[in-house]
Amino acid sequence: MTIDQISVFVENNLGRLAEVTGILGDANVDLRAMSIADTTDFGILRLIVDDPARAIEILRSAGCVVSVTQVLAVSLKDVPGSLAKVLAILADENISVEYAYAFITRKKDDAYVIFRVEDNERAAEVFARHGVKTAGAGELFDL
Repeated sequence: MTIDQISVFVENNLGRLAEVTGILGDANVDLRAMSIADTTDFGILRLIVDDPARAIEILRSAGCVVSVTQVLAVSLKDVPGSLAKVLAILADENISVEYAYAFITRKKDDAYVIFRVEDNERAAEVFARHGVKTAGAGELFDL
């Protein structure tokens, strides 16, 4: 069960991040999670939003370079060691994590981690076998 992650290439200029997130805010697109990785010249803004198709359309019409990547979202108990256990499962199964980022929710005991792995289907099967709950888009967008 994968979800759409939007990646936006953002110039490394003062105010550009505010501009891009403002475009989405003005269009009433709700951000669920975000991560940004930067280099000297540009950054890659990774977003999980409540309406990916609309966000992509809005960002592209504003001249942004946008791509979509399928990622896995995992629901964890928000307690020390939960992430380490999930990462150990992936390592034990020889599944490489390209990147990950986490976010908490309004639900007191829940946290979510977004994983970009080399093989989403295999990772989802491994998670299921080990009782790790993956979350679908609907669940994330209803938080």
